[in-house]
Amino acid sequence: MILLGIDPGLALVGYGVIRMEGGRITPLEYGCIETLAGTPLPERLEIIDREMGKLIDEYEPDQMAFEELFYYRNKTTIISVAQARGVEILAGVKRGLPIYEFTPPQIKQAITGYGRADKLQIQRSIQALLGLTELPKPDDAADGLAVAMTLAFSQRFREDYRME
Repeated sequence: MILLGIDPGLALVGYGVIRMEGGRITPLEYGCIETLAGTPLPERLEIIDREMGKLIDEYEPDQMAFEELFYYRNKTTIISVAQARGVEILAGVKRGLPIYEFTPPQIKQAITGYGRADKLQIQRSIQALLGLTELPKPDDAADGLAVAMTLAFSQRFREDYRME
């Protein structure tokens, strides 16, 4: 089974693609989709849509999961990130993928065993769990892997996390 994890964003969309076979998890790809500040919002959303489509079409995941948006101090930021997240979700829906979501504390708990872990703790745990030779970077890509791994660890209870 191939799982795609997404750390939603507008400037950077973190993603992680993993293969789960039995109890073994293998990383296939991770990175970020980037859009440049100063580019008009509709163009940024189109870039995200196109690149998400390419990613899904290339890896053909069986399931897709997102990190829920957390509180932002800047209302303008949360609105644009929410718009981007909608495009990211729609890319999976258009391809018939079941969509799941997890809160940041749920992801941190699943990956590190501690719901308030910091970014470095998450990166180190992912590195150890996946046997990576170096820390997954940037943070957004590491978060994408963490979301995918949380989905993998939650398979028995995944329907509790299905996006409605």
